[in-house]
Amino acid sequence: MLAVKCRRRHFRVVLALAASVIVANNHSLAAAEQSATLTLRQALARALATNPRLTAAERDVGIAAGKKIQTGAVPNPELSFELDNAFGSGDYRGTRSAETTLQLSQLVELGGKRNARVAVGSAELDQAGWQRQATRLEVLSETATAYLTVLSAQRRIEILNEHVASLDRLTPLLQQRIDAGASSPAEILRAQVAADLTKVERERAKTNLATARRELAVLMGDASPRFGKLSGQLANVGRPASFRTILSAIESNPQLMRWTAVRAQRSAELLTARLKPIPDVRVSVGWRHYRDSGDSAVRLGVSIPLPVWDQNQGDIRAAEETLAKSNAEQAINKAALIAVAGRSYEVLTGALQELKLLRSSVLPNSRKAVQATEDGYAQGRFTLLDLLDAQSSLAQAAIREQEALQSFHTAVTTIEGLIGRPFIITREIPR
Repeated sequence: MLAVKCRRRHFRVVLALAASVIVANNHSLAAAEQSATLTLRQALARALATNPRLTAAERDVGIAAGKKIQTGAVPNPELSFELDNAFGSGDYRGTRSAETTLQLSQLVELGGKRNARVAVGSAELDQAGWQRQATRLEVLSETATAYLTVLSAQRRIEILNEHVASLDRLTPLLQQRIDAGASSPAEILRAQVAADLTKVERERAKTNLATARRELAVLMGDASPRFGKLSGQLANVGRPASFRTILSAIESNPQLMRWTAVRAQRSAELLTARLKPIPDVRVSVGWRHYRDSGDSAVRLGVSIPLPVWDQNQGDIRAAEETLAKSNAEQAINKAALIAVAGRSYEVLTGALQELKLLRSSVLPNSRKAVQATEDGYAQGRFTLLDLLDAQSSLAQAAIREQEALQSFHTAVTTIEGLIGRPFIITREIPR
C-alpha cells in the first residue's frame, strides 16, 4: 500500500514538472514573438495569408465557378407512368381493360439558350476573379499604410525621447548657475515643467503607437500584436512618377478591369432575355400496353408552347437598361479612383516640398541655434527661455519632418494600391 502511494506521488510530481516545462516553453515562444522584428514583407505576407476578406473573395470565386458549371447543365429527362381505363364499373372494373403507358420525355432547348447561360456564368466567374484581385490590392495597401503608421509612431517617440534627454541635460548646468548666483531656483522648476510637458506628449504618442500596432495586428489576423519593433526607415524618399503616368496606370486597376466582365455578363443576360420567348420543344416516346387485347403500341409526342401572351418584353427592356448603365457605372468608378489618386498625389508633392524646406533650412538652422544658445547660456548671454525655445523649435521641426515623411509614404502606398502594381515606388524602405 505504501509503495502504491509513493508511485502516485511520484506520478503527480512528474506531471507537475511536465506542465511547468510546457508553460515555460509557451511563455518563451510568446516572448520571442513579442520581441521579433517585423519587416514590411513579412507583414504583407501574413495579411495575405490570414485576412478574412481575401478568404471571402476566394469563396466568391468558388461560388461563381459552381454557378458556371450549373449553367451548362442539360435539362433532365422525365419518366412518366400512366394507367387508364381502370378501377371503373362494368367492362372497366378492376384492371382487365386497363391501358398502361410508360413514357420518356426530354426538353430540347432551342435558339442557343444554353450557350447564353454559359456565357453569363463565365462572365460572372471572370468578374469574381477581378474582384478577388481588387480585394488583394486593398488588403496590401491597408496593411502597408498601417505598417507605415506604426513606423512613424515609433519615430515620433524617438524624437520626444531625444527632446526629453536634451532637457534633462540642462539640470547640471542650471544647478551650476544657481550655485554661482547667476540664476534663480525657479529656472530648474521651469525646465522641469518643460520636460514634464514633453513626457506627457510622449505618453500620448505611446498610446497612439499601441493603437496603431493593434490595428496592424488585426490586419495580419491577430487580436493583439505578436511582434516587436518594425524594421524600416522613413527618411528616404523616392521621386514619384508623373500624374499622367499614374492616370494611365489606373486603367489596369482590377476595379476597372472588372467592368469588362460586367459588360460581358450583362450582354449575355440581355441575349438570354431575348431568347426566352423562343419556344422549346418537348419530345416524348412511350410504350402503351392494352391489357384486354394483349396488344402493345409505341406512343410518340411533341409539344411546343405558343408565345402568344408573354414575349418577355419587360425583362428585355430591363436587361437593355442594365447593359447601358454599365458605362456610366464604370465612369463613376474611374472618377472615384482618379479623385483618390489626385488627392494622394497632391499630398505627396506637398510633403516633398515640406521635406525640402525642412531639410535644407529649418532643421540645420534649428540645430545650429540650439548649439549656439546652449553655448551662450553657459556664458550667461541667453536666458533659460531662449534655450527652451530653441530646443522646442528643434523638436517641433523634427516632428514636422516625421509627419511629412508619413504623409509622403502613405500617399505613395495609396497610389500604388490604385495603379495595380503595389509597392514599387517606396523601394527605399527595407522589406
